[in-house]
Amino acid sequence: MMLNIGFLKKMSKKDTGVRYEDVAGIDAIKDDIRVVLDILLGAERFKEMGAHPVKGVLLEGPPGTGKTLLAKAMAGEAGIPFYSANGAEFVEMFQGVAAARIRSLFAAARKNAPAIIFIDEIDAIGKARSDVIADSGSAEREQGLLQLLTEMDGFFRDDQVLIIGATNLSSALDDALLRPGRYDRIIHMGRPSPQNRLKILQVHAKGKPIDRSNDDALLAKVAELSIGYSGAELANLLNEAAILAVRKDSATIDLEIMKEAMSKIRVGLPSASLPDSEAKRRFALVEASR
Repeated sequence: MMLNIGFLKKMSKKDTGVRYEDVAGIDAIKDDIRVVLDILLGAERFKEMGAHPVKGVLLEGPPGTGKTLLAKAMAGEAGIPFYSANGAEFVEMFQGVAAARIRSLFAAARKNAPAIIFIDEIDAIGKARSDVIADSGSAEREQGLLQLLTEMDGFFRDDQVLIIGATNLSSALDDALLRPGRYDRIIHMGRPSPQNRLKILQVHAKGKPIDRSNDDALLAKVAELSIGYSGAELANLLNEAAILAVRKDSATIDLEIMKEAMSKIRVGLPSASLPDSEAKRRFALVEASR
């Protein structure tokens, strides 16, 4: 079931459709997140130790590393309401809109607690304040930031609402937002290692006719070749390989198809006017720059 709350979306466990097994290659992070959720949901062993719930978790990393997917998996596993918004959705040209929307978001989450609030691209609303005289748009954003700081403050310590933020660069955020009591934990989600790339490929290879004569070796080889790929890029690579296999009337996806898909993604579609040697040179330059 999905209910509209102004510009927000409240999603139940069924609506997220994501579980931890769908987020591969970050086992240590998932273990840490499980503890955060256990405290949020009132696990007795933490109560007896006097541990308070973690107020906020900030997920930092390049695009495509699974920040949004992990937040959805948290809500899906816990079976609690999940409120999702993008930082840019708070800011309008009209004064007071950002603060009002943030108040509505937190009021809805507290009413249905325990709940998770996920703010993607939080730097759009949480960017560090400046001493320079602001224009009306910057002033509105800063009013929204002040309201966000107020809502996340310690006055609501035990309201059973976990605030998750996602950003590509935490250094761009306001210092007040990053202090303990607001975002207590900053989790860096970098590009996966070869071993983790293999785990991600195995997840996204499900349901695809990978060459079964030696599928583990094939995916391991692709994991070695895909240096610097994010999780989203690996998912896209397998999808492109599946499309190429259909176009080539191949019953399976083999290593040559995978390599061709990688070349297509990095260099683009082949051109009849471009010599093969030049296409290879461009591909090498793209890979060397990663």
